[in-house]
Amino acid sequence: MNAETQFHVLAVDDSIIDRKLIERLLKTSSYQVTAVDSGIKALKYLGLLDDDNTMKDTNSHEVEVNLIITDYCMPEMTGYDLLRKIKGSTSLRDIPVVIMSSENVPARINSCLEQGAEEFFLKPVRQSDVNKLKPRLLRGKLQDDLLENVEGINKRKSAGECVSQDRTRARYNDLEL
Repeated sequence: MNAETQFHVLAVDDSIIDRKLIERLLKTSSYQVTAVDSGIKALKYLGLLDDDNTMKDTNSHEVEVNLIITDYCMPEMTGYDLLRKIKGSTSLRDIPVVIMSSENVPARINSCLEQGAEEFFLKPVRQSDVNKLKPRLLRGKLQDDLLENVEGINKRKSAGECVSQDRTRARYNDLEL
């Protein structure tokens, strides 16, 4: 897979074992992975938190992340809180977020999906779970590319705008009848 189609995933989990497992599963599927151990570090990485942990939301962020996968139960900030902050951000709200949890609590799963989570995986995450992500990311990338092409077409001048009427008339004025 070339670098152009390689997706960058931000993996967030306070458990080093679970973080290493999800990192290995993602890398096996050719994802570029950045792993952090807390929601606060994820927000800092994404540029939504200053060094003094105050929220900011700029329209430009330096990192290109195609997907965020986060544990639900973490100290300081849960995966649910992280999801809400990302979906509340004007610059990052379109990034898909996947929540993972070892607890199968239907109310929790539903509230995460209602707040905009793309998917909810039960731990331990398996390769088959990770394999579900690529078609969704590719679909999102194709939609983004299509929108970009449509916007580019709309910005181009029509043929009539490109040709000066004076220049075309001058060529025909020299012809003898």
